[in-house]
Amino acid sequence: MALMQEKDRKAVREAFAGLNRPVEIVLFTSAESGEYSEVTHELLQEVVALNPLLSLRVFDLEQDQAYATELGVDKAPGIVFLIGEERKNHGLRFAGLPSGYEFASLIEAIRLAGGAAQPDLQPATMALLETIQAPMHLQVFVTPTCPYCPRAVVMAYRLALANPYISAEGIEVTEFPELGDRYAVMGVPKTVIDDLVHIEGAVPEGMMVSKLREAIAAAAA
Repeated sequence: MALMQEKDRKAVREAFAGLNRPVEIVLFTSAESGEYSEVTHELLQEVVALNPLLSLRVFDLEQDQAYATELGVDKAPGIVFLIGEERKNHGLRFAGLPSGYEFASLIEAIRLAGGAAQPDLQPATMALLETIQAPMHLQVFVTPTCPYCPRAVVMAYRLALANPYISAEGIEVTEFPELGDRYAVMGVPKTVIDDLVHIEGAVPEGMMVSKLREAIAAAAA
């Protein structure tokens, strides 16, 4: 039985209309993650069937650990979006099943990776990003029932797409409760920058710039 209804397929096809370069979606599954990996695989199969520029490859997190490490994946289900014919890894990732409101994060990640959407960041943001020349990792904790979470995930993806040193990962926290405990996730969305700076809520771009500056300063201290 299909996961997506026909009206959803139509909407996604329209969202993908502006794709102008290939996007390879890489999925890492594991036996331990069970149904989450199975449903994620089914969902991604349905999504990539909606546009010829999209493709899907599936790996096992344990058996293909070297490739997972190369792509920065340490969770299953784990999704990576590779860009263009050269399959460039720009650090756009999602951990967990992108269901509910997080389906929007999945679609927007594909649109960004495929050139149908642009980062469209403010000049002040771009100026700051030009100063970041060391790896920086953004974790955005979300749940499928949170309507504000996709905005926070997509903001992180836009930053990662604009700067190759930045990686951004949406994390469905109910599937990874140990991470929720580790980072004291009491509400979502919550963004953690390099384990140094914590951001509660889906904040405006200007506030995100301030938090990035704070993280840069903390890393240099």
